[in-house]
This record gives sequence, C-alpha cells and structure tokens, in this order.
Amino acid sequence: MSASQQSSEKPTALIALADGQLFYGYGFGATGETVAELVFNTAMTGYQEIMTDPSYAGQVVTFTFPHIGNVGVTPEDDESYETPSAAGLVVKWDPTEPSNWRASGDLRDWLEKHGRIGIGGVDTRRLTRAIRQQGAPHVALAHDPNGVFDIEALVKKAREWKGLVGLDLAKEVTCAQSYRWSEKRWAWPEGYSTREGAGLKVVAIDYGAKRNILRCLASAGCDVTVLPASATAEDILALGPDGVFLSNGPGDPAATGEYAVPMIRDVLAADLPVFGICLGHQMLALALGAKTIKMNHGHHGANHPVKDLVTGKVEITSMNHGFTVDSQSLPEDVQETHVSLFDGSNCGIAVKGKPIFSVQYHPEASPGPQDSYYLFERFAEAMQARRAG
Repeated sequence: MSASQQSSEKPTALIALADGQLFYGYGFGATGETVAELVFNTAMTGYQEIMTDPSYAGQVVTFTFPHIGNVGVTPEDDESYETPSAAGLVVKWDPTEPSNWRASGDLRDWLEKHGRIGIGGVDTRRLTRAIRQQGAPHVALAHDPNGVFDIEALVKKAREWKGLVGLDLAKEVTCAQSYRWSEKRWAWPEGYSTREGAGLKVVAIDYGAKRNILRCLASAGCDVTVLPASATAEDILALGPDGVFLSNGPGDPAATGEYAVPMIRDVLAADLPVFGICLGHQMLALALGAKTIKMNHGHHGANHPVKDLVTGKVEITSMNHGFTVDSQSLPEDVQETHVSLFDGSNCGIAVKGKPIFSVQYHPEASPGPQDSYYLFERFAEAMQARRAG
C-alpha cells in the first residue's frame, strides 16, 4: 500500500501510550490487542532475528529504519524455536513484497501465523523521540480491520499494565527440558554445519538463549548441553562441565535472580570458568554482589560503540537491554572491563585473577561483524587452561 493510498483510508491500527498519546496507522499480521513496553531499535537489518530474540518478551519494537519486511522471512533466521518473542512491531512503511533469494515467506503472513500485530504508516521518528523523552512507555497496540477502537479502554490498559520491573520472564521463555547443541555458525557456501568429535563440555543455562549464541559456542569447540533456567548447581555440576555459560533473556534480572543468583554463587564456588551475555551478565553481577537498575529507554540496536578498558579497543556491538549493571556497586574484586561510548554505562565485568567474565552486549549478533567473537575464544581458552592445569 502506497503512502497516498494510506492517507485516503481509515486507520486500522493504533498505539495508545499510557500518557494518552495516540499513534494511528495501518495494521498487518494478526488482529486484536496486546499490552507491552514500547522500545525502539536502530538496526537496519535483522528484523526477524530481533522479533524472535527471547530478550524482547513483553515488548513492542519500533524500528527506526523504515524498510522493514523487504527481505521476507526464513526459518534459518529464527533465534528461538517457538513463536516470535516480541509482542508486536511498529514501522514507518508497510512491508513490501520480499526480494531476497533466501526468503521463504512474507513478513505479513509470518506475523499473522504467529499471532503478532504489526502497524505501519507511523511517524516512527516522533514516536522514538517520545520514548527517549519519557522513557520506554507502557502501550496498548490494537489492530482492527474495521478501524473501530475503544480509546479510553486502550489507554486504561496501558496505564494499568505493571511493566517489566519485578517481572521474571526467563521462566516463560526458557526450554522445558535439557538438550544438546552441535550446530555451528553459518558459513559460505555450506551454510550451517555440525560440530563433530569430543569438545569442551559447556553447560549453558537458558534464560532465553539465542540460537546463534549456541552456534558460536559450538564453533569455538564446545560440546554444549542446554539446561532450563530453573536448573540447580547440583544439576549443572553433575554433568562435569569444563565451563558454565549464562545466556541472554528478558525481564528484570533482580526477579530472575531470586532463584538464579544462589545457583550461580554455588557454581562460582566450584571454581569453573563462567561466561555470561546480557541477562547472564547482569545476574553474574548480582551474584558477585553488584546491583542492577532500570534504564530510561535502554539500548536496542546494532551500532553501539563499546570500549574495552583493558585493551583500549573499540567494538561496534549489538545490544538489547532495558536494565544495566550499576558500575558503582561493583565489589573490589570485580573489574569493569567494557563501557558504552554512548552513555558510559557498564558493558562488561571480570573477576580479578579468575576466568569469570561477562558482557552486556551480544557478540554473536555480528554487528562489527566479527569485532566480538574473541569472547567465545577467550571462554574456550580458559576451559582448555583449566583442563591442562
């Protein structure tokens, strides 16, 4: 649908912010209503990866790049097995017909199939400014082909939604049971390949793990066993791992930490190499005695510069988080290793003298495109050194 066609038709979708602001547009995908936190993402590519990233559970994503949907969808780009984790998406222009050789479907149909609402024709710059000014707002997103909306009820739903603070979403997106992972990173021309032979034994705790993180571990020579978020230290240590990985995930780290932090502390006492990403980074910090805080509008995009304070190197990273580790709360034996060059917030920590480290950003998402793969290699080297020692 062109802009001129849209302007002559009645809006069929609506975003109602908790403060009463309304953004009208044209719906696609599923119909109905959903209530969530609204965030914006500045990435120009990877919309399917973003929508299926479990870290976006409980959130509607506004894409600042206008051309979303133009490469279609493919199962190879899903980051989780089930339905998209994000509650909905907001775009400037309606998705066009797919024009990519990898496409096996259309974004519109994909959203409808998975029960996710899309809205186009929105002034996403204005909406992004609203998010930056007031913080990530609570919103109600509605799609009705007839354009009939109960405005008062939608605003009321947005205002009454409790939000992500204090909400443990990891238990909703984690795997139901343990499984093994051997698929490696995609490579031309063979695509995805399988790791074979003996490897470093890694137990990955799934708080909402992305597939490509597991692929990166496999490519680094790891024999990966994935356990649910509720796994105990006894469950983990019984597998005799060379190292433990703490995955990304959604929600408030303090809420998930109610059961995860005691487990992590017991694992740390076993003196194993530990590596965390995103939510895993935040919970490792909590286990070490630090605190986490809610950010105004978070970091969401594939163009975030991060400085490695140890080497002085600057990495271009992919980020997706609405909470951050309070660097002022880090104990003396924990070193801040990375910081955001956008706002100075914490992006990495390490325990002094031990192979225990984590980062806030997503090294597997290839924004640099290979700036941060060294972290997986560092984890593997730490496990190899422990074996040799």
